[in-house]
Amino acid sequence: MTRIAIRNGLVITATDETYADVLVQDERVAAIAAPGSDPAVSWADGADQVLDADGCYVIPGGVDAHTHMEMPFGGTVASDSFETGTRAAAWGGTTTIVDFAIQPRGGALREGLDTWHAKAEGNCAVDYGFHMIISDVGEGPLKEMDGLVDEGVTSFKLFMAYPGNLYSDDGQILRAMQRAEGNGALIMMHAENGLAIDVLVEQALAAGRTDPRYHGDVRHVLLEAEATHRAIQLARVAGAPLYIVHVSAGEAVAHVAHARDDGLPVYAETCPQYLFLSVDDLARPDFEGAKYVCSTPLRPAEQQARLWRGLRTDDLSVVSTDHCPFCFVGQKDLGRGDFSKIPNGIPGVETRLDLLHQAVLDGHIGRRRWVELASTAPARLFGLHPRKGTIAPGADADLVVYDPAAEHVLSAETHHMNVDYSAYEGCRVTGRARTVLSRGRVIVDGGRYLGRAGDGGFVARGIGSYAG
Repeated sequence: MTRIAIRNGLVITATDETYADVLVQDERVAAIAAPGSDPAVSWADGADQVLDADGCYVIPGGVDAHTHMEMPFGGTVASDSFETGTRAAAWGGTTTIVDFAIQPRGGALREGLDTWHAKAEGNCAVDYGFHMIISDVGEGPLKEMDGLVDEGVTSFKLFMAYPGNLYSDDGQILRAMQRAEGNGALIMMHAENGLAIDVLVEQALAAGRTDPRYHGDVRHVLLEAEATHRAIQLARVAGAPLYIVHVSAGEAVAHVAHARDDGLPVYAETCPQYLFLSVDDLARPDFEGAKYVCSTPLRPAEQQARLWRGLRTDDLSVVSTDHCPFCFVGQKDLGRGDFSKIPNGIPGVETRLDLLHQAVLDGHIGRRRWVELASTAPARLFGLHPRKGTIAPGADADLVVYDPAAEHVLSAETHHMNVDYSAYEGCRVTGRARTVLSRGRVIVDGGRYLGRAGDGGFVARGIGSYAG
């Protein structure tokens, strides 16, 4: 039996802030005690390790519900493996990821899930779960959904974008939503009108508009808004809950807000890139804009205020990363001369908590909302709570001692993601994870990585809080 006492910190959850000692036994939080109380003193006296959190926050480990480790896309594969990507997550204070297994076209859901299990098992530094991407909706895959839910894969992603690859039409989407309504799963939607986007891509290239900045032009904000509205109406017909991924613009937020005002179980996330970057980055010269190609695309900077407002009103309930890194040299440059061939994705699994803490300092959100967006809300929606996403007796001891005064500069020279650039190169932020525990094991401490591949395990998820 291993005992750890985390003393003298400000314990912050989504609902409370209090100075307390957190007591850990083996993999779980055993108790939360007032500093100097009999339980706190006796526990510390008998602890195997005492961590002094004076001047720091103690928060639940981050839950990143949208990552793509080792994802094949555009003729290449995301540069972070499950080993490197989850190690980088740990450095940044994220202790659980939910990645996306992909059904092969013409194949079974089981085939895709088994492939992703093989990639992740024994390699992850932190705990992980899976969503299932349905790329080829048919009777067989629809029937398979029920069995996957029983195994703890309780969310399924569909794409209104990428015709000929991941795309599903409205009829296929409706069928999957109807199945989810019956088995309790959550449908996640990449909401962009892919058929219309392909027309605009063809026209742009024919006119010689080939630079990265045109990626944002062809993926028009109204095509995101239209698809978001359509997805909501299909979910409404099916009576199923819906989660819109990587919302980038206020027009789409408005549709989500309207649905939520009507009492519908509709949820949405945004990502740090839409809060801190803009089309100005896509327009960087000398092909540098390729680093910022992702879908949905970066938007004009004035959209950021609408996203922050959505986060404050809970019309945007989660901040995930959509971490899908491709190196600038050898991967992003596949699209020189044709922006449509640039692999879509931005690295961010390591920087999310720090960027959101900077948002606290900048007055966009409060500290408890920071914890809620980065940990508690994704844990609840994706069936991980109360095991993950909170600090309470019985919860997994996924804990971060976070130094709110630590200043550092985000840079490719110092990050741990396996990618040759930082989307936030040179950005100075205040706040950093000092000590990170995963299920009671210290894996990062004072600038040292103490974990190893295989520390993290697969977590079977339940039905999320959207089910009541």
